[in-house]
Amino acid sequence: MTVLKTSMRNFLAHKGRMALSAVAVLLSVAFVSGTLVFTDTMSTTFDKLFAATASDVTVSAKDASDGGETTSDTGKPPVVAESVLARVRDVDGVKSAEGALHSTALTVVDRDKESLSPTSGGPTIVGNWTANDARTMKITSGAPPEGPDQVMVDADTADKHGLELGDAISVISVVGSHTAKISGITDFTVTNPGAAIFFLDTPTAQQALIGESGVFTNVNATAADGVSDAQLKQNVVAALGGDYKVLTAKESTEAGQQDVEGFMSVLKYAMLGFAGIAFLVGIFLIINTFSMLVAQRTREIGLMRAIGSSRKQVNRSVLIEALLLGLVGSVLGVVAGVGLAVGLMKLMGAVGMELSTDDLTVAWTTPVVGLLLGVVVTVLAAYLPARRAGKISPMAALRDAGAPADARAGRIRGGIGTFLTAVGAFALYLASAADKAAEGSMWLGLGVVLSLIGFVLIGPLLAGGVVRVLGVVVLRVFGPVGRMAERNALRNPRRTGATGAALMIGLALVACLSVVGSSMVASATDELDKTVGTDFIIQSDSGQLLTPQAVKAVQDTPELERVTEYKWTEADFTTPDGKRLEDTAITAADPTYATDLRVETVEGKLSDAYRPDSMSVHEKFAEDHGIGLGSTIDVAFKDGETGTLTVRAITSSEAVVDAGAIYTSIDTLATYVPADRLPLDTLLFATAKEGQQEAAYTALKDSLRDYPQYTVRDQTDYKEALKDQIGQLLNMIYGLLALAIVVAVLGVVNTLALSVVERTREIGLMRAIGLSRRQLRRMIRLESVVIALFGALLGLGLGMGWGATAQQLLALEGLKVLEIPWPTIIGVFIASAFVGLFAALVPAFRAGRMNVLNAIATE
Repeated sequence: MTVLKTSMRNFLAHKGRMALSAVAVLLSVAFVSGTLVFTDTMSTTFDKLFAATASDVTVSAKDASDGGETTSDTGKPPVVAESVLARVRDVDGVKSAEGALHSTALTVVDRDKESLSPTSGGPTIVGNWTANDARTMKITSGAPPEGPDQVMVDADTADKHGLELGDAISVISVVGSHTAKISGITDFTVTNPGAAIFFLDTPTAQQALIGESGVFTNVNATAADGVSDAQLKQNVVAALGGDYKVLTAKESTEAGQQDVEGFMSVLKYAMLGFAGIAFLVGIFLIINTFSMLVAQRTREIGLMRAIGSSRKQVNRSVLIEALLLGLVGSVLGVVAGVGLAVGLMKLMGAVGMELSTDDLTVAWTTPVVGLLLGVVVTVLAAYLPARRAGKISPMAALRDAGAPADARAGRIRGGIGTFLTAVGAFALYLASAADKAAEGSMWLGLGVVLSLIGFVLIGPLLAGGVVRVLGVVVLRVFGPVGRMAERNALRNPRRTGATGAALMIGLALVACLSVVGSSMVASATDELDKTVGTDFIIQSDSGQLLTPQAVKAVQDTPELERVTEYKWTEADFTTPDGKRLEDTAITAADPTYATDLRVETVEGKLSDAYRPDSMSVHEKFAEDHGIGLGSTIDVAFKDGETGTLTVRAITSSEAVVDAGAIYTSIDTLATYVPADRLPLDTLLFATAKEGQQEAAYTALKDSLRDYPQYTVRDQTDYKEALKDQIGQLLNMIYGLLALAIVVAVLGVVNTLALSVVERTREIGLMRAIGLSRRQLRRMIRLESVVIALFGALLGLGLGMGWGATAQQLLALEGLKVLEIPWPTIIGVFIASAFVGLFAALVPAFRAGRMNVLNAIATE
């Protein structure tokens, strides 16, 4: 009980010093708890949506996915005939049945041809208005669509785009464009997590989405009273046979959940990974805090030992303080995590994904995980300082106000750190020299972990040399104040090393990802310059296939010399080694594709692959299946017949553009697949006539003015789009890493604040002999700057090493250009100086306000 009282008294006596460490625990726990609450809430939202919209039994085409439609390579969803609806209505146990039709392979635009699709990446769904929809949605204004000139829109989409009754919108699908006026606005009775939904009447939907009457994507059956969904499914299967996919409401809900489960898992574990980084940085802050508190209480601990306290009691006293810190920080962190989850939900709403706080889900595991993590991490981080406190000799403590440095421990730490750094560097070398990416990835992961731990351990050794160099470059210009700041930073290398290490971790990841991202963009750009021999690429950013009408509009553009069609489909291969490879991708293109894309071949000529009944394979595929020039492969085309194709070319497997593609000609594909089942074009390549590139660019955009779902890009546009995509991903990652950097900044603040308390008497003496408040504050700010720059220098150097090694692995996949983004690296280094200045604001201000006489009188 005495130990507990002492711990409580010390904890409350130093509550100001503990605050920043508690904030670090709070932030880390909040990120974990917020992630769990946010992802659980998303799961709840989707679960409710799937459960509410699923009918008792759903009948769809055999090749439809369990979670809904699968759009075929013809651009139309799989359908069932109207006769199936009649047969389902006659099944025993069916109370009612209706035909439903919907598609996501389309674009909806307003009268100005601006897209009405969600900006969050959610689907755009157009279907017919059914009784099942009326069960889960309510019409808030207007009426359901009746006739071809009416359409109904969901309330969220109407609000976002300012749509009102009577406004004209156009539905653009593979069968053409259909324009109608808004007759009604409807809203979900459950949360719509971000889809844009439009309803037509049934005959109009059939013509606008499929181009024919009497078809549905699925038949929804409602069970009669007393009939279970499982029994109804059994009756439907008995009546229809095995030619259709039949699912109960539970099965449909589970299928929908599986569709989003992969995305949810990636999101959840990625965010938890960044929370783990924040925890790692927080450990350094906690270790520093307790190390400095123990050092400042050396005399107090010595007195406790002198009057009979054992090592275990002193150790336990410090650990109890850490336990209290962990509990306070974790409890506040769990509460803050719920607030963070609500904030994330609001942020998602701003970008188009609507999540209602009514569905806010806080599972019992969330606070338990948050509390356990926060408390365990804090106690473990405080263990070393607590152990050090227990080893303090009573007499040594009474003689000295500071804890003696453990030189032997420092040597052991330095030796272990040097060894781990060397082993990590060797692992990185093995990764860069690997012949296979999978093998190299394992060495890369090992190298990153070991080099990071090694740098953390040798941080105090590096601090002496690095800080002196930084002092010469940065601090000496400030005269005596700068030299004092340098000496203060060098006074306790272990503390400087630990503080810098916290910042080092976050910046190392920033540098690594910057190098990888820049190298990917540079490699892809270089590859495009080398391989793409066409001027323009036409495709849909939403994944829609190109309609024959759009293809003809491009082909009719007079400024173009040639247009190359590019189709993608699947087939079952029977290779010379007797293996059957199902659902293998095969690309069909015009013969001019061999000119538009300069693919490297290891045997034969790619142009020969476009001869009748010919094809190409890539080198790895050929090696795996014993294929050489002249080998034949039986190809069973999807929705077509089986043909025997001769291999006329073997391409390199190291290509970046169309990596691993298997080519044949469109004429060969048309030989075995009926014209009405031929896949639509995935994209088009267009080449301008000599000297007419600019005119052709303008003319192409004019030709596709009536097809806003497609985008025309020249090579410059394409490179810029690629750069933007990678840039957006990196910005999102940098945003998540910002949490770790914030915690690291708190570490610098805490280190300076406790350092100022530790040097109170010294500061009073300096002020007494003439040091002004302004000079004192500048000294503390410069000390903070040099610590921040020390961490930045280590982090950026380490990160660039990781990034360069990762690029060597990417080179095995064809991304061969290493590019160091020097503007980013230099910008981060300079920003680190401002981080140091910001971190020193409060400690410098408090130091400047000290009373000189009271400071001198401090023990």
